[in-house]
Amino acid sequence: MIALEYLFLWFLLYAFVGWVYESILVSISEHRWVNRGFLNGPLCPIYGCGAVLAIVLLRDLHNPVVIFFISSFGACTLEYVTSWGMEKLFHARWWDYSHYRFNIQGRICLLGAVVFGFAGVIITDVTQPVVERITRMIPLPAVHWMCAIFAVIVITDTVITVLGVIDLADNLAKFSETVQTYAEKAGDSLQWGRDAFRDKFRGTFQGLSESSQEAFEALANMQATATSILNRQQRRMISAFPRLRSTDSTKYSKIIETVREMLRRRQSHNNTDIK
Repeated sequence: MIALEYLFLWFLLYAFVGWVYESILVSISEHRWVNRGFLNGPLCPIYGCGAVLAIVLLRDLHNPVVIFFISSFGACTLEYVTSWGMEKLFHARWWDYSHYRFNIQGRICLLGAVVFGFAGVIITDVTQPVVERITRMIPLPAVHWMCAIFAVIVITDTVITVLGVIDLADNLAKFSETVQTYAEKAGDSLQWGRDAFRDKFRGTFQGLSESSQEAFEALANMQATATSILNRQQRRMISAFPRLRSTDSTKYSKIIETVREMLRRRQSHNNTDIK
């Protein structure tokens, strides 16, 4: 039992480290802070699972080359299966490596395999021995309480997240219908997609004709519509995963791009107001 509790604590640690890594990486590329985790809390479970599997399966290996290749293969297998499973469950592709060379269906890529291979070597040979010494210094009663409390938190977070995201496709359909109605009332034809949305909002109000002003106001209502139809979990996912796209419809993928652009603009506007 205590061995499982230690594994759980190590899972939490490496899931947190993975969340920090992913959040920093995406925040830099997006030029804004992004909570990258699938869960609300600061955890990326796939990193925790990968690290724990490496700890359990590779602890008796000492050849760094062998550890590298096993870690690369194992991490890519885990990432591929996770991508496929989440796609089937939520009807969405959460990440896509198609823009990288040497990828398989956009689910995994060579660069990721290399990174995970080195990570496996670092964890097994450098990090984990230190982590084990530290965790074994924690009194057992504290370990029991920590595991119980964190388990409740993680399970609750997982349930809330899944229930919040599982109807994403249905809400995208509702959002599409509502916004299309706005566009028709404004006498405009709505073009879905980030570039089209940016063009609608480019420039200032000056020089806009009355019909264009009406179209602008109709599109401005899209922010309120997104907030009312897409719940907080869904909006956070759209913001956190820049390559998130629907597997049900190309139109829904373009809607996701549009909502992401709106959320980015609103965050930028709020930051400007604060300053």
